[in-house]
Order: sequence, then C-alpha cells, then structure tokens
Amino acid sequence: MRSEVWQRYGSIGGVGAGLRDREVRDQWLAAGAHEQFGVLANAWKETVRDAMADIAASMAVAKAEVRRTISRRTISADERKQMYAALKADRWADDAFLARQMRKCWKRGKNHTHNQIVVRADKHHTIADARGRLWLAVPGLQRQQPVRIPLNTTVAPTGTLRLILRNGRVEIHYQIDAMTMRTSQRACGHGMLGVDKGYSEVLTDSDGNHHGAGLGQLLTSESDHRKNKNRRRAKLRSIANSARHRGDHAKADRITRNNLGTAKRALRRARWKAMVRTETFSAVHRVIDTAATVVAEDLSKAFGSRKPLGRDISRRLAGWTKGITAEALKNVSERRGSALVHVNAAYTSQACHRCGSLGRRGGDRLHCAQCRVVWQVDVNAAINILQRAGDPDIALYTPHQRVKQILQERADRRRVRLPTQDSSPAWPGGERIIRSAQA
Repeated sequence: MRSEVWQRYGSIGGVGAGLRDREVRDQWLAAGAHEQFGVLANAWKETVRDAMADIAASMAVAKAEVRRTISRRTISADERKQMYAALKADRWADDAFLARQMRKCWKRGKNHTHNQIVVRADKHHTIADARGRLWLAVPGLQRQQPVRIPLNTTVAPTGTLRLILRNGRVEIHYQIDAMTMRTSQRACGHGMLGVDKGYSEVLTDSDGNHHGAGLGQLLTSESDHRKNKNRRRAKLRSIANSARHRGDHAKADRITRNNLGTAKRALRRARWKAMVRTETFSAVHRVIDTAATVVAEDLSKAFGSRKPLGRDISRRLAGWTKGITAEALKNVSERRGSALVHVNAAYTSQACHRCGSLGRRGGDRLHCAQCRVVWQVDVNAAINILQRAGDPDIALYTPHQRVKQILQERADRRRVRLPTQDSSPAWPGGERIIRSAQA
C-alpha cells in the first residue's frame, strides 16, 4: 500500500492532482483499488494517511532548500514574494524556475518501509491476565478476530500506535506528553553558556568543560568496524556472484542466506544508535543543569572542506551525529524550560575570541599570530559562539563571506588602535603560550 501511494503521488504528477489523503481514500473506495491488499478498511486508510504525510514532509524539506535558493537570487521583492506564495500553495509546477529547482531538490520518492502498520486510537485496547501481564489487542485480517500482543511493560500504550515488526519482535511506538517525563521535572540552571558541537566529545561549553567525551570513541570504532565488515561482505558477494555465473546456484544461495543477511547488522546498528543517543542526551542534560540559556551554532547547512582529508578521516566525519546533538539540545531545553539560541557558525573555530583575527588551526589547537596565544580550539569556538549571541553585525543567515570580511575589519581596527597585550590571564580551559619578540 505504501509503495502504491509513493508511486502514484510521490512526484510532480501527484502535486498537479492536488489530492489529500481523504480524497485518495474516496477514489480508491470508488474504484475498488483497495481490494487487492486484502486488509480491513481502517488499516489501509491509516496507511494512506501516513504515506501521504511522509510525501508532504519530504516535499516541505525540498521547499525549504528552494526558498534559500530564491533568497540568494538578485530579484525584486515582489517577484520573490510571488515565488514564495506559489511554493506555499503548491503551484510551483506552473513556474519554469520553481519546477526546475524542485526537480533538483525533490527526487522521486520510493518506499522502503515494509514492516509497520498504523493503528487508530479507537481500534486497540489492552487486557490484563490473571498474573497482571498486559496484552495489546489490535485488529487482524478478519473482523472480530483481534491479534493479541504480550507487552513487557505495565504501562498501557495510548493514542495512535505504530507497530513495527523488527527481528521477530513487535515494537510499539506512540506519543506521550514530554512534560510528564521524569527528566522534565528537573529545573535548569541560571547561567548563560555557549556550546560547541564536536566529534570527539558531544559538547564543549564556554567555561572550558567537555561533556560526552565518549562520543568520539563510539563513532570511530563503529565506522572502522563497518569498513572492515563491508569489505569482507563485498568479497563474499563477489564469490557468490561468480558461483552463480558458473551455474553453482546452491553455493551462491548458501552464501547469500548465511553470510549476506542484515539481521545482525540491524541489531548492532540499533544498539550503537542507542548508545550514541544516551551519551548525547546525558551530555546535554549536564549542560542544562548549569545554564538557563544555551547558545549553539546552527549546523543545519552542509559545509564542504577545501582541505583534502584522508579516506579514514573523511569516512569517520561522514558518520558525525550532529543531527542527534541538535535534536537533544532542542528537546531537552524545551522540557526543562531553558532557552536555546542559534547563531551563525561561520569561522567560530578559526577566529581568536580575544582579538577576532583568523588564526591557524593545527589539530585541537588554534594559533593566533596577533595575540601570540595558542587556544584549545573547542573552548575558543564555544566562547566565540557565546559572544556571537549579542553580535549586531553577524546574524544567523549572514553569508560566510560577509562574516569573514567583518572579522577581518574588526581585527584591523584593534591592531591599529591597541597594542598586543601579553599579560592577560588565559581563559579557563584554554592553553596559552606566549612567545615575545625578545625571546
């Protein structure tokens, strides 16, 4: 059912029809197209609604990228307003420029979900047996014949459920009120901190503290394991293909069945993702314990590196879980009542927080030629992020070229007006090395 919805409506043709999930359901009921799936009406109607919502979400992501493209164009304000309105009303297919940009950003979707269903809130209930064990009853393929699922918890799920069949087990996903969670009862701190998102640790704050120092080991070890595992799997796949080409289908089938499965890989990935989320959320909670306002860099934009990196480093950085860190900062700050402020991330790791000049970075050290100081790069970046929260010239969406120009102009003004001081104390957490001209 999901594949059918994505095939029909997950492209420009579906946008041109302008249909919503209820209209799709009415058409399928009238044409009898739903009978081929052999499930009850409530089941396939919820699947249609869920798939159409996924299509709308994927299109919304593409629209956000197209809006950024429109804002970068040198066109009049009226024309820009008309394009924004056409995007919002799904009339972009009639405009040549918008249609071209949407084709670039919104690729034709394909369904990869075949192991889950959605159960409406009024179509399930829980039953307790004599031993106090809870059972969840959901509709089956036949009317009045529910399927009962034993639960490993004493808390009954409520609302709309999503049942996922994974590795022989049924996962039950449902929404809860975040304010009822135990962590939501913890109060936040009273200070204001800038935090820098990192690879070796989750966060480094402007006070010089590192939070979540085990993240780097988790990311590196898993990336290296996948590299070796995939290399061996590729060799076995080549052997199976050669055997199949020779006509030895029995050998090829044995290799495919016993050595090229995905069950163990999926279990390991789920465990690893759970450990990463635990490390990340624990680190964010430690930051919120001391801060009522958290200033973080906005890393939603893709950044490219001009400096060539080795294969291993590039592969490990590709697995950086900055999205989980951003999710943790947003969710935890909302639950615990702290404010989260996003600032422009351009050159926060390359500019000296004291003089503003661009330094030379080597590993985890930033060498400032103007101040003659070596800073710990993550602490320096966190201080820059904190200072940028009140910067009147550098806004969240200021282009990085303009940010660099502003920083250079400020550094030139400081260099002309004030001599370089070499007797100020180091910032907590940073390492300071002074080499005077006389030395």
